Amino acid sequence: MTERRFTFDKIASLYQSARPDYPEALFDDITAGLNPGARILEIGSGSGKATVAFARRGFSILAVEPGAEMIRAAQEQLAAFGTVRFVQSTFEEWPLDESAFDLVVAAQSIHWVPPEIAFPKAVRALAPGGTLAVFGNVPMPLSTPIRQEMARIYARYNRDEQSRLAEVWYLPSGPLPTLIAQSGCFRSAMHKSYSWTRKYTSESYVALLGTLSSYLMMDADTRELLLADIAHAIDTDGGELELGYETHLYLAQRL
Repeated sequence: MTERRFTFDKIASLYQSARPDYPEALFDDITAGLNPGARILEIGSGSGKATVAFARRGFSILAVEPGAEMIRAAQEQLAAFGTVRFVQSTFEEWPLDESAFDLVVAAQSIHWVPPEIAFPKAVRALAPGGTLAVFGNVPMPLSTPIRQEMARIYARYNRDEQSRLAEVWYLPSGPLPTLIAQSGCFRSAMHKSYSWTRKYTSESYVALLGTLSSYLMMDADTRELLLADIAHAIDTDGGELELGYETHLYLAQRL
């Protein structure tokens, strides 16, 4: 069976079109104080959702990503930028470039890397005074009555509603702040959150769900029926829903 984190590569184009971006204020806060031309290492760049925001700001980026199709999708987004280089590798297997980067970033990806590898390797990649930036989008509960109807649909399929354990990882109540502190690699992490909303049609919402690993691991026929029922519920409720997000950022300077 394909490891869960590698399932995204087969839907790279859908991932790029369906997954939400990140707030611009997030990138302003991450890069505040960085010198022009600073070097950034990105862990698990995916389809380039975050990479392009750093590239637009003129930074030199080494993006480590295991998926060949994800890299191709990202290169399409970043064709106009000559400051981004991709390496096809997991972060665990990437040959470490010691003390070479001013900033190490992980956008919705750090939970895929064992923490006993992620944080010590990240700190070794950072130059003195360098910073780790870890962030992720966390969807908020839907409003009623559509939330109640969704719960009934998931119950019919014996599924947990939305099953977004990875996103919850980034909440202040999740494991990430503790793991950063316990690593012994960084000063106390600064946390910031950004609240925003995005509207979805039934089509765009089921496309989003179809990019989640919990859905990608499902039996294809069951997934198709479940997503069809969800789309029908949205269409019955007016054809559109508004989903709230919180983007959580953790900034930690290396010791």
